Amino acid sequence: MGPVDAGNPSPIRGKDDSEDRLKAKLTLDMTDPTPGSFETDLLDEPRLVVEPGAAARVSAVAAPVLHGMGYRLVRIKISGEAGCTVQIMAERPDGSMQIEDCEAISRALSPVLDIADPIDRAYRLEISSPGIDRPLVRRSDFERFTGHLVKIEMAVAHQGRKRFRGMLAAVEGDAVRLHRDDVKSGEEADVLLTMEDIAEARLVLTDELVAESMRRGKKAARELKRSLGLEPPTAPHADRTPAKKSPPKNTKQHRLAANRARRGNIDPVRGD
Repeated sequence: MGPVDAGNPSPIRGKDDSEDRLKAKLTLDMTDPTPGSFETDLLDEPRLVVEPGAAARVSAVAAPVLHGMGYRLVRIKISGEAGCTVQIMAERPDGSMQIEDCEAISRALSPVLDIADPIDRAYRLEISSPGIDRPLVRRSDFERFTGHLVKIEMAVAHQGRKRFRGMLAAVEGDAVRLHRDDVKSGEEADVLLTMEDIAEARLVLTDELVAESMRRGKKAARELKRSLGLEPPTAPHADRTPAKKSPPKNTKQHRLAANRARRGNIDPVRGD
């Protein structure tokens, strides 16, 4: 059966026509990127983690649609929430994601899923961004978030252990180096984990991660406005060049020269 709820109600509803047209233009521009508006290599980069079962069927339908719109699939999750919820997590190649992106994907993907029918019961479709404490599913994700705290669960045990937590130190070849913060006596602090053996990796919410996310979000918003020609005009006072100040006329040198002039002496600065 097809989706019974898009999961991302559009904020356009109930607003006047002018706002509708503005939103429509914004969504069209965001979902119909021109050549060069995203990094092709990042867009085509494969995921390291692939879902099984019904989630894999949804992924097979959703991934090509997302790719054609200029987005990357991050994760598919099917839960029993509200009967059945299919969560599709997506992002732009640079990691950004706005609410308009989610709405556009929902509108484009819903009819495709309805025809493909990958789920054998009614479900609620939910489109979301990866979030701050996001999963890491590609090599570029590990590279981008080097220096941050992560939790990793292995599909294949490493040195008899499947769960690790620590700072993501580096990406080395086909593995990631983790500086563990849960080291027990006799264990090494640094471990090298093969990426293909990772079942799940996720960022841990920290103050540093929140601060970096805010910086990236502001930068992405500025770039989007600039690309759409929505950058606000420069304030009038911002264009004014400060008037050139004239040199001071009441310095000690000026006062001494004035005294000499009154006494009939020659100004040593100007000569005779």
